[in-house]
Amino acid sequence: MPDVPHIGLGHPRGPAFVPGRPPAPLDPYAHTSPVTPTPHITPQSPPPSPPRTTSTRRPLTAAILAAVLAGGCAGYVAGAFGDSDPAAPTATVASGDLEAVAARVLPSVVSVVTASGQGSGFVFDERGRILTNAHVVSGSSRVSVELQDGRRLSAQVIGDDPAHDVAVLEPETARGLRAAELATAGRPAVGDTVLAIGSPLGLSGTVTSGIVSALDRPVTLGEGTGGGRQQRALQTDASINPGNSGGPLVDADGRVIGINTAIATLDRQRGGSIGIGFAIPVADAADAAETIIDGG
Repeated sequence: MPDVPHIGLGHPRGPAFVPGRPPAPLDPYAHTSPVTPTPHITPQSPPPSPPRTTSTRRPLTAAILAAVLAGGCAGYVAGAFGDSDPAAPTATVASGDLEAVAARVLPSVVSVVTASGQGSGFVFDERGRILTNAHVVSGSSRVSVELQDGRRLSAQVIGDDPAHDVAVLEPETARGLRAAELATAGRPAVGDTVLAIGSPLGLSGTVTSGIVSALDRPVTLGEGTGGGRQQRALQTDASINPGNSGGPLVDADGRVIGINTAIATLDRQRGGSIGIGFAIPVADAADAAETIIDGG
């Protein structure tokens, strides 16, 4: 099968989780660096033992390997996990409702193409400015954005915040751009229905569904100057893959609750969705974007 440009997995980083032995503890204050590749896991390898549950809440430390979500860029995550929040009852959302949500949000979502990779983004204000991940546009001053109607626009990278893995783009024109609604005033609950929208593997306009799996997961985002700091993230089982980086995670009302940024994977060579993805909470991303726009 021929290589597809701009959608490679890049170089995943982080401690590996190997079935059959306990994960290595992670120092949350240490910068994550490349690790020595682990032996290939054969089909005969035993599956990981399920964790014991007790009636007393206590931190659960786990190490994960994150696959890069934007091809050729250096996004990753590793962190110490705590117990997930108790699930809250949620109403069932009909598939027809999700179809309407997707139709409403898709016009606000764009593909972001750089000289070294590809990711996703979305329009977040009335001036047509676009939010994406810092690792998607790392090293770029201008990028190309492709809209859902097929138009391509040049966009300036106004600035980025590697610590929060957020970047702001200003396209050459705001004509025809529609801002997505941000859910900055509320807080999602575990079990809420969500949609992840973006361009995984270069397939623009892709929509996947799932739920919020956990809140406030401590993960380490970004690398280099200003990066490598531990941040809180939303965890979801909505399928996200390389190229989804920077795209929105939206609730059943079509409001953006997070920016998809990383996934955990058991295979650092062929990383893909295993149902554990992470998104930057939209309130944190919006604060970072405001600071970037103000020149801070």
